[in-house]
Amino acid sequence: MSKVVENVNDENYEDFTQAPAAIVAYGIANCEPCKAYDPILADMAKSHTHVRFGKAQMHVPGKCRGIKKQHNFETYPTTHFFSNGHLLLTREGKVATEELTALIAEHFSTMS
Repeated sequence: MSKVVENVNDENYEDFTQAPAAIVAYGIANCEPCKAYDPILADMAKSHTHVRFGKAQMHVPGKCRGIKKQHNFETYPTTHFFSNGHLLLTREGKVATEELTALIAEHFSTMS
């Protein structure tokens, strides 16, 4: 899989979430916790290559309209864990490296 955080939008969302192990972080441009989350996601993508990491930029006009209709976001960033199209877990707020590592081990350990 990829060693980078991929851009996720309406066009590739369904395909992206169909991966055996996928994490999508939803954020907006003026969100400081979202900006602080970016380097964590980038590091995790490099060290957990069996997981697809994606970022959906919810503020970009017309790019994530369908995603917004599928989910109710109360805060940003919000992180979803998917496996084969099934939403396994939702975390609101920036997830610390240690917690993200533990959640990946818990939900995607058989895929590494």
